[in-house]
Amino acid sequence: MTQRFRLSGSRLLSGALTAASIMLAATASTAQDKPADQIRIGLQESSTLIAVLRANGELEKALAPLGVKVSWHEFSSGLPLLESLGVGNLDFGADVADTVPIFAQAAGSKLAYVAEESASPAAQAILVAKDSPIKTLADLKGKKVAVTKGAGSHYLLLAALGKAGLNFKDISPAYLAPADGRAAFVSSNVDAWVAWDPFLTSAQRQSGARVLSDGSGGLASYKRYYLASEAFADRRSDVLNIVFAKLRETGKWVKANPKDAATLLAGLWGIDAATVEEANSHRSYGVGAVTPAGLTEQQKIADAFLGEGLIPKKLDTAAVRIWTPQAP
Repeated sequence: MTQRFRLSGSRLLSGALTAASIMLAATASTAQDKPADQIRIGLQESSTLIAVLRANGELEKALAPLGVKVSWHEFSSGLPLLESLGVGNLDFGADVADTVPIFAQAAGSKLAYVAEESASPAAQAILVAKDSPIKTLADLKGKKVAVTKGAGSHYLLLAALGKAGLNFKDISPAYLAPADGRAAFVSSNVDAWVAWDPFLTSAQRQSGARVLSDGSGGLASYKRYYLASEAFADRRSDVLNIVFAKLRETGKWVKANPKDAATLLAGLWGIDAATVEEANSHRSYGVGAVTPAGLTEQQKIADAFLGEGLIPKKLDTAAVRIWTPQAP
């Protein structure tokens, strides 16, 4: 079963913090009592490995001996996905950018880190039109920039502005979901767009868009994380072990078989295979266990968002639950 959820860019952040905080207590007891004979997985279009597993049916096959069924739920971006996970409407969230769990933590969501994809700094970037007069990051001053609020690209923009001696008040942000950001960019309604793959590579190939800056050079490492509700992690570690193993296996397959993976994903995403293959080359797809040491950049992101008033209080990003996979 697949469900689709679409939220406009203007609703993403307010929904993540206020709705999650209000609904969390009301849904906690329901989530605790829910039978664990299914896993409800949330994903977004850029959730490559989960998209492959949904298409090939391998996860369902692996979980069948446990009597566990899978339902799939699609979201426009990571922030509404983790909001839904935090209020008990999902059990597992497919890869979201490193920024997104910070908003969930700020909202008081009881989540557990399950896995991470190693850094992919070139898989998100600030784009300008090929003939744009904007040549440097400093040239963004006074310009209108499309960005998805709370996404990894949001932190990239903050970090890039800081590198140029600017802050968020020096630009005019247009908070848009990826599809709306793309439309605004190609119609020249914004001066720049901060995007991630596959949207990033698609825009470059189709419009000749130019990369002003990506996350390379230590600017923004851009890890992606897989999370579960604490309740599900407590009840069904056996299920998460299988999910973890299948994610690692699929990540290795995508990197070892780039053309086959691109052909499969092209049909799912409605993007040509050559674009998908190039986009996939920017992602590491190296799935591993989450460790406290590996969460170091999360504190930098949280502090940056606090400074911009995007989260209401200072967070200790190490004070989170980390689920640990068991050796087979």
